[in-house]
Amino acid sequence: MSAEVRFPGYDVLAKHDGKSWNEATRRTLDARMSVPRQPRFFDPAQWQTLCALCDRIIPQPQGKEPVPLAAMLDARLLSGRTDGFRRATLPQQDEAWRRGLAALDTEARARHGAAFHELKTEDQEQLLHKVQGGEVSREVWGDMSSQEFFCHRVLLDIAAAYYAHPTAWNEIGFGGPASPRGYVRMDFDRRDPWEAAEAHQGEEEQARRDNQRVR
Repeated sequence: MSAEVRFPGYDVLAKHDGKSWNEATRRTLDARMSVPRQPRFFDPAQWQTLCALCDRIIPQPQGKEPVPLAAMLDARLLSGRTDGFRRATLPQQDEAWRRGLAALDTEARARHGAAFHELKTEDQEQLLHKVQGGEVSREVWGDMSSQEFFCHRVLLDIAAAYYAHPTAWNEIGFGGPASPRGYVRMDFDRRDPWEAAEAHQGEEEQARRDNQRVR
């Protein structure tokens, strides 16, 4: 069953003005959904590379509003918010991202004669496989490992941005922080009335009706 129909009719934002969320959750979600779509941390060239990179890491379905991954990452870096730790083999996250995007573009130009965002999808993916495998120029990447950058910045930061957005919450049936309600039905295969109903074989319409009542 595809992600689009796993929780049919479910919209986590229906909880926005209900009893499921506290004010802190509402403010946080509002901020995530209103991030500017123009870069404030990255320069225009870095922004183009980042947008193309996000499209390769998490391709999003056509026909619906995509999660603004590049914008969310740009906003995070602008805020200075960090993980609270970093790998000793990588520079600080803002420097790692700037250096990594510049190196990715330089590799693209050296191998294909064009910036990363200008490459065909298959060429972008092939280059990212080389970045992930460390098959890159040391002169371009310097003392920063392309493997470390790919695994511990690119994958983690982009995936974290995606799953922090309500669109992804709808796909996985997540209801957001259970505050102030909390969980009551804690046994296996049981759900509280405010949780999303998963559509099992032949039960799609019932799940849709249940999800339209979730608040």
